[in-house]
Amino acid sequence: MGNKLSCQKELVKKKETIFKNEVYRIPALFYNRDENILMAFAEKRTTEDDSSTEALVMKTGKVKMTPKVKKTPSPKVKKTPKVNKEEMEVTIEWSEQKTLIEKYPLGYRPMNPCPLYEKTNKTLFLFFIRVEGDCTEQWQIAHDTNKARLCYVKTTDNGQSWSDVTDLTGSLDEINHWATFAVGPGHGLQTESGRLIVPVHAYVSKSGSSPAPHAVSLYSDDKGETWHFGKMLKKKSLECQMAEFADDRGESVIYCNARTKGSYREEDVSHNKGEVFSKLSCCGHLVETGGGCQGSVVSFPDQDGIAGRETSQNQNKWLLFTHPSDKCKRSKLGVYVNKSPLNPSAWSAPCVINRGPSGYSDLAYIDEGWFACLMECGEENYTEQIAIEMFSYNEVKQAIAK
Repeated sequence: MGNKLSCQKELVKKKETIFKNEVYRIPALFYNRDENILMAFAEKRTTEDDSSTEALVMKTGKVKMTPKVKKTPSPKVKKTPKVNKEEMEVTIEWSEQKTLIEKYPLGYRPMNPCPLYEKTNKTLFLFFIRVEGDCTEQWQIAHDTNKARLCYVKTTDNGQSWSDVTDLTGSLDEINHWATFAVGPGHGLQTESGRLIVPVHAYVSKSGSSPAPHAVSLYSDDKGETWHFGKMLKKKSLECQMAEFADDRGESVIYCNARTKGSYREEDVSHNKGEVFSKLSCCGHLVETGGGCQGSVVSFPDQDGIAGRETSQNQNKWLLFTHPSDKCKRSKLGVYVNKSPLNPSAWSAPCVINRGPSGYSDLAYIDEGWFACLMECGEENYTEQIAIEMFSYNEVKQAIAK
């Protein structure tokens, strides 16, 4: 796949609606591969406005993947049907919708779901922010006054029961110096070394200037008991996600892909587990949508010659990214692949998986080259529904190659 980002190909597959009939925004997704369960989260709102969020909601889906069986070409020839491991049939049995976190009676609405899994204790953290009353982000920035709080709940039984809310705001002094902040939205990351990382962006005033946004990591090295912030990205950067991949020497690299207010995405890497990031290139390669939009990124195993074999997380060497590929508006959700993540010019052209209005998205790597993408989409407006689409690397590769 070459760097022909202007060439768009389509991979049109059937999407399954997850949240609809009311206003739902801000999708977040987690896949428990031990039990083949997807967990989908979103904000439930009364209007499209950010200040109208009423609750965080969730659904769980049991994933079943079965290889397609090719029939023999002639009924006269009796042969055992061949199993093509590159072609799978995927079905998901979804639970009823559940309200997880509600708006407090006197305010503090929950926003920005960000799931993060701790593998040793098999605990899923769901980070989010609570924002006071109907206070907008714009008001907080204009008044340099933070009204957001950093919170999480956790579960050990795939969302059947959840802990009480833990509020970390008072234990992290940096938050006192921010105009406002948010987590994710979308999934967090546990590194191979065990570090938990929550993607964050915060508005910070410097030298008397108005608050400006910068992405930063929130991390824990003790399975979520204590948390610390890393160093902020130097360049202005907004909503972000992070992924871990192994470089040519097998060493861990944390990759950060962030929304900007410019024409291109911000791409940075860290060689010290996400504490300090440096910019990959002075030249932009991934196009930002007009006005900016959140995007999602995951790492996954090198797929050259391994189709049908199980691979472990420590073989993750490639990146997959989803984001609206239209330069002007939130439309044409594209999938991009990078086989050499330290080279930002190595991104493939976008493969469009939703040709209409497309907003925020969140990715989960399943297994054997398959992915799930939870996305905002619709016929007239991207806020009409949140749907999920399953696709494989091979399908993306073939679509781009056409």
